[in-house]
Amino acid sequence: MSQLLRLGVNIDHVATIRQARGTNYPSVLEAARLAAAAGADGITVHLREDRRHIQDADVVALCEWQQLPINLEMALTDEMLTIACERKPAHCCLVPEKRAELTTEGGLNVSGNQLRVTEACDVLRAAGIRTSLFVDPDLSQLDCILATGTPAIEIHTGAYADAADANAREQELNRIQLMATAAHQAGLEVHGGHGLHLENVAAIAAIPEIVELNIGHSLIADAIFVGLSEAVTAMHQRMRQARS
Repeated sequence: MSQLLRLGVNIDHVATIRQARGTNYPSVLEAARLAAAAGADGITVHLREDRRHIQDADVVALCEWQQLPINLEMALTDEMLTIACERKPAHCCLVPEKRAELTTEGGLNVSGNQLRVTEACDVLRAAGIRTSLFVDPDLSQLDCILATGTPAIEIHTGAYADAADANAREQELNRIQLMATAAHQAGLEVHGGHGLHLENVAAIAAIPEIVELNIGHSLIADAIFVGLSEAVTAMHQRMRQARS
C-alpha cells in the first residue's frame, strides 16, 4: 500500500477574518499561494449557503488559479451543483449543512438520501469533477455509499478530535480504522478530516488506508502565531512522521 499521504489545506477561516470587517483582506488567493509554496497538496474551501466566509468570487479566483487541485465542499443543493459545474473544481466533497451550526457537525446521511446523492455524483461526474462524500465512520452506511458511485469518501474525524477522554478517543479511532479499512477494500479512496491539529493528527495519519487529510481551523489558528507557511510545514512533518 502506498505511503503517500496528501495534505489538503482548508482556508475557509482566512475568509472568516476578512468577512468580520468587510474588507478585501486577508486574501484567500494569497493564502492558497502560501500553502502551495509550503507543500500543500490541495486547497479546500466550503462555499456555504449563507456565505459566512468563502464567497462566490473566491471560488471563481481559486478555480482559475489552478496551481493546486481545488476541493469544493458543498451542500447537496441545486444551487451548489450549478456553481460547481460552472467553475469545475477538481474535486467536490458533498457535506451536510445546517444554517445554525458553527461548523459541520457530522457526516452525510447517505442511506436517507441515496437517490439524491447518487444524482449529484452523476451530475458532477458528467462535468469532469471527482466527488467524495463526507461521512461518519459508520459501517452500516457503506453499501449505500458504494451504490452512489462516488470514488472517494472523507471520514469525519470530529468525534475522535472532541472525545472527552482517552477511552472515548480510542473507541472513535477504532471506528475510523474499521471504516477506512472496509472502504478501501471496497475500492474507495479514503480521506479524513475535521478537528485535526498537531497534537492529535498522528493517530489518524498512521492509518495506512487514508491517503488524504483535509485540515483548516488549526492551521489558520497556528498561522496567527507562526505564519501559514510554517504551520503547513509543521503539519506535513507530523503527518510524515506518523507514516514513517
